[in-house]
Amino acid sequence: MRPRNGARLQLVRPESAEAAAQALDGGAVALAGGTDLVPLLRDGLVEAETLIDIMPSLPRGIDATWIGAGTTLAEIEADDTVPQALREACEQAASPQLRAMGTVGGNLLQATRCWYWRLQFPCWLHGGDRCHARDGAHREHAIFGNDECASAHPSDVAAALLALGATVETTTRELPIADLYRLPTADDRRVTSLLPGELLLGLNVPPSETSTYVKAMDRRKWAFPLVGVAAARTGGKTTFALAGVAPIPWTLTRIEQLDEATPLPGTAYKVQVARALVRRARAAVESAAV
Repeated sequence: MRPRNGARLQLVRPESAEAAAQALDGGAVALAGGTDLVPLLRDGLVEAETLIDIMPSLPRGIDATWIGAGTTLAEIEADDTVPQALREACEQAASPQLRAMGTVGGNLLQATRCWYWRLQFPCWLHGGDRCHARDGAHREHAIFGNDECASAHPSDVAAALLALGATVETTTRELPIADLYRLPTADDRRVTSLLPGELLLGLNVPPSETSTYVKAMDRRKWAFPLVGVAAARTGGKTTFALAGVAPIPWTLTRIEQLDEATPLPGTAYKVQVARALVRRARAAVESAAV
């Protein structure tokens, strides 16, 4: 394919994850399932001269609590050894065709759906000095962490993994999934902590007593979350994580933290939706634990 600028792309297939990481450190772009990257290339939101096909070198499959980054959402959804919240998040994330192609690693790193960013406004994430959503249409935007950027992270899967307390393994380190994400700042507009050349290899997902994922969306099926809520109960304690409410997946340790939300005028409804979904998710996991 050719991106919007008409340039030809070189496709490279390294023989190992280490070789792929080395190639990425030179400024190339990783390609796995391609369900997020290909539209970004087409629309000129990502520019690259070289694509690194990492799919052959990515770990794939599920082994007890380990999930390879190349495992597709469809494979996770179909495996009954995976915690329920993660299976439900995968099932609700996209159409069957996209779930069959999209990898869990790619889903965690997908780009925001904010239309100002997608339409290449000079917004905060693009290096500008303001968030255009604050003064414009922002019904789908953030209610937490939105001081500088009001974009909303779209990953159902990330919220489920966050509630489950998953850890991420890369080519250089292992870290809690919460530390994979960061709010953009004036000197660094990225929303992940991955370094150049660092490749996500897999996930460790600890077992939970019970878990669930529920979401509100504009369509009955296969839409990005207006609000998604994952709940996981471990050791008698329930942890919640939200999708669609902040520039990154957002953790709640107490329902009362919803009182700390900072919605824009057009997103105030999300606070009430989040309250209802958190109550529903809490009731589901606590009744299942009895």
